[in-house]
Amino acid sequence: MAEPIKSALLVHGGGGGGWEWNVWKGVFEAARIRVDAPDLVASAQGLAGTSFNDYARQVRASLAALPRPRAVVGASLGGLLAMVCADAADALVLVNPLPPSPWHAQLPGREWPDVVPWQRDARLTGTRRALPDADEATALFAFRHWRDESGLAMREAHAGIEVARPARPVLCIASMVDDDVPPALTAALATEWDASLLQATAVSHVGPLLGRNAAQCAMQVVAWLSAR
Repeated sequence: MAEPIKSALLVHGGGGGGWEWNVWKGVFEAARIRVDAPDLVASAQGLAGTSFNDYARQVRASLAALPRPRAVVGASLGGLLAMVCADAADALVLVNPLPPSPWHAQLPGREWPDVVPWQRDARLTGTRRALPDADEATALFAFRHWRDESGLAMREAHAGIEVARPARPVLCIASMVDDDVPPALTAALATEWDASLLQATAVSHVGPLLGRNAAQCAMQVVAWLSAR
């Protein structure tokens, strides 16, 4: 039997921060899993010059600091970052992840400025629309904590990152409704990688983390990790 997971690195998505995992962090720690949920930060070249690989190096360094057996858990852009660092983990959990090549070609078309102004242009009404399954307090907290994002990193991710099939257990989580990463795309990735697939009750891209049923989703992940 595999040794129980001792620690987990939780990697947030574009425009977010480690705060996105507050609910999951509590659930994991209650299960005696040590958690690190760092903020991705701009490189010395500034946010506009921060590449996908700059973020990947941060993820790999944070992962290496955690005791094994360890899991890497990523959402959206963080999911793709988790994939490229999966060789340094013992289990991989992907929440509505930006898909690698060749599945990236099926993503909705987007154009990204050098700095994506998710913080500068944030509006509470827009946050509520993006988080229809979150309560009012969570929507307000998210509105106050969005951050601007590297357009370079987003362009590189959407242009397709090649990732080898991970040689460790993988769990893919797809929301019922997701305008950013279609659920069918996450399901196709799970099928190709022979991964477990969990359909979350969330109806938004970040609903599994910030929606009303986030704790339930996190508990299902803990149960999967325990049974891996």
